[in-house]
Amino acid sequence: MQRYVLVRLFQAFISLIAVTIIIFSLGRITGNPLDVLLPLEAEEEDRIRVEKAWGLDKPITTQYWIFLKNAATGNFGESLKWRGNSSMSLVIDRLPATALLALVALGVATVIAIPIGVISAVRRGSVFDFGGKLVALFGQSLPAFWLGIVLMWIFAVELGWLPTSGKEGVKSIILPAIAIGWFQVAALMRLVRSSMLDVLDSEYVKLARIKGVSENKVVWKHCLRNAGITPLTYFGLILGGLMVGSVSIETVFNWPGVGLLAIDAARARDFQVLQAVVIMFSGIYIAANLAVDIAYAYLDPRIRYS
Repeated sequence: MQRYVLVRLFQAFISLIAVTIIIFSLGRITGNPLDVLLPLEAEEEDRIRVEKAWGLDKPITTQYWIFLKNAATGNFGESLKWRGNSSMSLVIDRLPATALLALVALGVATVIAIPIGVISAVRRGSVFDFGGKLVALFGQSLPAFWLGIVLMWIFAVELGWLPTSGKEGVKSIILPAIAIGWFQVAALMRLVRSSMLDVLDSEYVKLARIKGVSENKVVWKHCLRNAGITPLTYFGLILGGLMVGSVSIETVFNWPGVGLLAIDAARARDFQVLQAVVIMFSGIYIAANLAVDIAYAYLDPRIRYS
């Protein structure tokens, strides 16, 4: 077990290093950072002075090493757009709003997906099962930002039940949470359905029915408990995916999270903030994958030997 965890930790570390290389390279491919730091009418002496102050006169490998050491301590420099604020402090300030949105979206996905998945498996081939497949189809094919705009038009503009944007109480989180969580409803529902179909045909379920155990108890206690291993470990990936995928939804609903911060930073060409956002999101997603891998190993000992 320890060897399995160490291997996964090493792979996570390599993945994070690869992310830093990609981020550093993209920051240089997009152009000379001096073009952002200095006005067009800057003199050559000013360019040389700023280049030296920012370490841009050093070899590219030295620049990457400095970037890596600073990133390890959370130092991504001062924001160009929000003067006087460090890039990582801006990300940390916005992170609770994004985490709250992701958690509520996860709750929405769970409450909707699990009952639909269970009933679709129990009533396989019925009209309800066909409806569940339609939910999965539309959930995985509709873009989240488009769904968010439609929900805003119906429930905020036409009906006036919910606010259109911002973070002003409980009502303001309902529409963005549904919009971002709907894709995960489809994915989680399909996982629950397939797992339940495998369990419903098992021998111990047949034995429970022969003993006279009620059908509701067989389905919701015995079957769902054993079928929940795969969906349970998928929750880590869902949460990481919800946080990473919040960029478009936060922009549509003007939700003050990290995703909206990334869009504002991209418009201002604030590379320091963008680097901090990407590193943060990458770390969250890699950590979620690592947690899922370790959870699988504890839940199913066969995995660690595969």
